[in-house]
Amino acid sequence: MIPSVNKSGSRTIGLLAYLYGPGKHEEHIDPHLVASFDGMCPDPGRDPKATLKDLQQLLDQPVQALPKHARPTKHVWHTSVRATADDRVLTDEEWGDIARRVVAATGIDPGGGQPGCRWAAVLHADDHIHIVATLVCEDGSRPDDFRSGKRAQAECRLIEKELGLHQVAPGDGTAAQRPTSAERHKAERQGRERTAREELRETVRRAVAGATSEEEFFDRLAAAGLLIRKRAAPSGDLLGYKVALPDDRNKDNEPVFYPGARLAPDLSLPRVRERWSADAPGQGLAAAEPTSRPAPGDPAAARRQAASAAWTAVLAIEHAEDAVAAAYIAATGEVLDALAKTSAAHTRRGLREAAWEFERASRSHVRAERGHDRALRQAARDLVRSGPALGRGEDGATTAMAIDMLFFLIAAAAHWHARKGHAQQAAAARQAAEHLRAAYQAAATQPLGALHQRGRRLGLSLLQQRAAVLREVLPELAEQVLAEPGWYALAATLTDAEAAGHNPTTLLAEAAGRRELGTAESVSDVLVWRLRRAAGLPADTTGMVPDGQRPERSAHRAGQRRTPGRPGPRRGRS
Repeated sequence: MIPSVNKSGSRTIGLLAYLYGPGKHEEHIDPHLVASFDGMCPDPGRDPKATLKDLQQLLDQPVQALPKHARPTKHVWHTSVRATADDRVLTDEEWGDIARRVVAATGIDPGGGQPGCRWAAVLHADDHIHIVATLVCEDGSRPDDFRSGKRAQAECRLIEKELGLHQVAPGDGTAAQRPTSAERHKAERQGRERTAREELRETVRRAVAGATSEEEFFDRLAAAGLLIRKRAAPSGDLLGYKVALPDDRNKDNEPVFYPGARLAPDLSLPRVRERWSADAPGQGLAAAEPTSRPAPGDPAAARRQAASAAWTAVLAIEHAEDAVAAAYIAATGEVLDALAKTSAAHTRRGLREAAWEFERASRSHVRAERGHDRALRQAARDLVRSGPALGRGEDGATTAMAIDMLFFLIAAAAHWHARKGHAQQAAAARQAAEHLRAAYQAAATQPLGALHQRGRRLGLSLLQQRAAVLREVLPELAEQVLAEPGWYALAATLTDAEAAGHNPTTLLAEAAGRRELGTAESVSDVLVWRLRRAAGLPADTTGMVPDGQRPERSAHRAGQRRTPGRPGPRRGRS
């Protein structure tokens, strides 16, 4: 049950006309009263003799009774209370009781002999009501409605439990502002998938991913086609910024600008600056390990680096102090934004949705201690700098490798948030993991299919040798892995590792020992990516010679240097 409080109105009659009207899209079905301050208010929805003016005058009486100079300029309090899509249909009586509890909890009409405001609750459809009140009590005083939005949220959490409704995760004030109904209707008229506010938020987040300076940040915003306005102090120091979509106009045909802080709490200019201001002089992202950075135009190498950085972040989230873990989680959002921005068509939607959902998980009241997340932010920068991936060959296979590791990283973030009681963030991370699962399937099908075919062409004796290694290293999981479709891909990978000079038994033991595997959806898939990354093997094996022959050195292209053993993630956890 979701309340949305707005107390800035000045015309009671105007709000009533909207509440009892058909709505801008004919969405108001049989609007009628379900409760009011005295239970006897005229109902223009069901009583043909009652008018909107009758109801307005009754609600406004305490306001009009004050001297003109003492009347509040904005005296109309308004909230909607909406059931979730999977809730049962509530009766008028239940909605009326909900309205009375909400106005009591928010201080509008506290009851118990205390002075209250006049109010009325209008049911629009089966799933929501609107409550209108005038902010002057019967005795002429003002109500104690401080933080009425939070108080309404808390009461709705109790109502959900008592009525057996879907229990919405409690918020903590760090979520981005929701689009207004007017913004949603405008997006529908313009044929937009998302509102202008949401499109801007996504574009700004992508622009800040891995950015190292204000100049680079604003250059990215301009390159994305946004209109930008900067706010400067008299000294010339930059204080803030606003952005707008060129085709999002108001009634006067002027662009509609949104400040960064109104898009999301962490997109204000001071919060954006924190991302690069923690880097020590000379050790910023652009200067970090210049010889090891992927070259521009090498998406595969950038994705390998992202997988390695993600593994380090998993360990940090599990073992570091809260402020450090929060920094890694925030930077995870940057990597997802960068990966979505540069992804190929067949993985783009899943990655975009994963980044969109994880945005909520990237913020909490635990303030991030920036600087520790430099490797993840560098990975985001490398992804953007390397450019779009075509989704074929090595860059397509390394996309699957990176997604596999990020899946595990997001699962770790979800567990961290759950331990801290961050319900909304944990739920968002789990939802992001589901979108990543779909993106992984799209990215992994071709490279794993090629490995599967190569594994099936291995001789029987070689397959038996690989099975013996598996049983020696993972006796409790060996039969499960041997029955999985991915077993042949794993056998081919063990063969490639041996041909590259590795001991298959040692390498498999290292990969399996880093993290438990029992809850993985496909243990063989997880081990394939761990082994190929740890051994520096090509992620795409199309065209490689089969039957255990040594791969050509040319397969190790620029940026695919051998990396010391680090495991990849399990799939299927959330």
